[in-house]
Amino acid sequence: MEKREEILENALELFCDRGYDAVGVQEIAERAGVTKPTLYYYFKSKYGLLQELLERGCAPFLERLEQATAYEGDLRGTLCACARAFMDFAKRSPRFYDLLFSLFHYPRESEPYRCARPYVLRQQQLIRNIFEAAAAQLGNMRGRQRQFGLGFCGLVHYFIEMKFEEGREENLCVSDEEIYSLVHQFMHGIYS
Repeated sequence: MEKREEILENALELFCDRGYDAVGVQEIAERAGVTKPTLYYYFKSKYGLLQELLERGCAPFLERLEQATAYEGDLRGTLCACARAFMDFAKRSPRFYDLLFSLFHYPRESEPYRCARPYVLRQQQLIRNIFEAAAAQLGNMRGRQRQFGLGFCGLVHYFIEMKFEEGREENLCVSDEEIYSLVHQFMHGIYS
């Protein structure tokens, strides 16, 4: 395995196990079997390392989510496709998924928050776009597209976290029926 990849893998494990702030560059380097100067050569800083981790982990998911959010008049179907994209992302990379959303709960002025923020906001914007596109069909939105987008993201994330709590982190299996039920529950709030 290439040294760059070893550094990334080991950093992900350490950040997931103990948090970004609790892990030092020296520890990452030692665990990856490289020197600190080698780590700095590849990533310039611990923050640069985190940026690379997030970019690599989020890019494929955001691409998939963007495809899933293409609204063509079927709100329920579009939301189900988006929920499936989130579930598949969490299943494929459960540790990375946990890391990304834990970073978003750091203090707003911290490096980890600033690094994760664009990726989480992009997800939220993609979901909000669905409600923007559906607003003409759903007259009761009355400017609540952002609220609906945030609510849907929150519901899906909480659902995934509950699955992790049930001990299914390594095998997050969510059926189409569960996704349909989750979306159906959410849509009751839209139409009320």
